[in-house]
Amino acid sequence: MNIEIANRLVNLRKSNNLSQEALAQKLGISRQAVSKWERAEASPDTDNLILLARLYGVSLDELLKTDDEIPRPYEEERNMEEEEGRSGEEENPEYVDVSFRGIHVKNQNEEVHVGWDGIHVDDKKKGDNVHIDKQGVYVNGEKYDKKWFFHHAHFPMTMIITIAYIVIGCAYRAWHPGWLLFLLVPIWYSLVEAIERRNAHCFAYPVLATLVYLCLGFFGSAWHPAWVVYLTVPLYYALVSYFQDLAHRKKKDDDSVYDASEGTGETDEEQ
Repeated sequence: MNIEIANRLVNLRKSNNLSQEALAQKLGISRQAVSKWERAEASPDTDNLILLARLYGVSLDELLKTDDEIPRPYEEERNMEEEEGRSGEEENPEYVDVSFRGIHVKNQNEEVHVGWDGIHVDDKKKGDNVHIDKQGVYVNGEKYDKKWFFHHAHFPMTMIITIAYIVIGCAYRAWHPGWLLFLLVPIWYSLVEAIERRNAHCFAYPVLATLVYLCLGFFGSAWHPAWVVYLTVPLYYALVSYFQDLAHRKKKDDDSVYDASEGTGETDEEQ
């Protein structure tokens, strides 16, 4: 996009008291797409140009006017190919946004957000979703009423992770993705709780799945198909429930056999 048009888009947005996020919401696109327009790294498609003109109350001519010369035929064709490629990227956005608010990973079918309010995973294609926060863990809308963020006071795991993060950041400048270490905190404490209660349901498996997914994404650039790891979350709880029921039935059968043998022994003594 011409830098003159990009600057005009910035001025029009600011004159209408809109942030990039607010404008993106009105257009139904990502904030990154708006940012690319205003940095002249990409151009709005025809539909977005019409929406922008209506939103700002200007004509398309006023929106797109420029002092540049009309490009020659071969230049125009090349520019059209570039615009088509960029439009395709905007229609199927794939990006990783790291900010103070958290980590936001998104492509056409999957979206993962790790922030102060918890961890949220949404697979739009399969219709599966996982949400983890202080209220609990929700898998496809079903709540698992477990204390996933319960911290045991007998081991200072949080302090150890914090020290390790600072050391790694200062020594190797690996503040990102060193923050992944903090996901070990709920994993550790939930594992301790699961062992103490002898209940695998207490283990924060969705957090472990998130850690594996982010590691594959950051270190192996395998955001797709690494999202498949989240499909193991309901499988994990299904297997845990199955084996717990199996153990319960076995214990119940053993108790029944023991009671029956006791009853037979008493009868023999009486006879």
